[in-house]
Amino acid sequence: MRYILMTEPQQGMSYADQLAAAGRAERNGFEAFFRADHFASFPGEAGQPTTDAWTVMAGLARETARIGLGVLVAPVTFRHPGVFAKVVTTVDEMSGGRVEVGVGAGWNEIEHTQLGLSFPPIRERADLMEDQLAILHGLWGEPDGWSYDGVTGLRLEGALFRPRPVDVPGRPRTPIGGARPRIIVGGSGSPRSYRLAARYADEFNLSSSSPARAAEIGLELDAACEAVGRDPATLTRSTMAGVLVGRTRAEVEAREAALLAAFGADLETGEAWLEERRERWVHGTPDEARAQVQRFAEAGMERIMLQDFLPWDLDMIDVMGEELVGRL
Repeated sequence: MRYILMTEPQQGMSYADQLAAAGRAERNGFEAFFRADHFASFPGEAGQPTTDAWTVMAGLARETARIGLGVLVAPVTFRHPGVFAKVVTTVDEMSGGRVEVGVGAGWNEIEHTQLGLSFPPIRERADLMEDQLAILHGLWGEPDGWSYDGVTGLRLEGALFRPRPVDVPGRPRTPIGGARPRIIVGGSGSPRSYRLAARYADEFNLSSSSPARAAEIGLELDAACEAVGRDPATLTRSTMAGVLVGRTRAEVEAREAALLAAFGADLETGEAWLEERRERWVHGTPDEARAQVQRFAEAGMERIMLQDFLPWDLDMIDVMGEELVGRL
């Protein structure tokens, strides 16, 4: 299993907070540091400070050395597809080729209305997502002069895109012989997301689901790949799972209390909330956490995004490094 630290900085994390978490993840051997892309603060208290995901990634690109960097996922409603390709490529150059990019349709209407961003129905957002995926592939990997007529009416004519993404070993190759960032598509699972992943993505990321559900979706992804003539083994499978771990039962219980307090719940009402998540989170003592990771591995997951809702607790990142990373 390969491990990614996934954070939700819209909880009120400053840039310094995110740098501290990324640095601790790098020192603990995580493959990558990812963050969400949101403009409204949640879960927990509303109105907390939020930061732009790709601006933060640019800073982290210069202040980290080894760790991969990614956004999971960037809503297509936030940035024009052509501008988005330019932003990602700029951060990629700044990082020396360590960037991965997750693309999604967006879902949280309030953060759109608060900033005057359009929030069309899901079918239109999914159409825009298809255009964005096609445009990333085209601007990064098609010859100069490439043009595109999109399903949403977007049109690119005679594209001349510089710089191209950084060409480093291990990256997906492009038709013109270069390289590009890995592209991730995900969600809770829908037929269209499977089709888009099979056609455009290097990885499908399942959000907050049990190992049993992960195995079911794996079969559906296999079928989607086969339908377009793609070898299913070429599509990496990953899951984003909430994480709450401690070296001892007492540490776990203290972190449970801290998490419920951050979310505005008390211990009595929060116990049912925690219980509902235990089957799909990496939760508990080291042995319990490793057993859950093993279940995800048996379900076909190759990477796990450990979704950290206590990102200021840097010691919990150390626990993950000590007890999970490299242990399975």
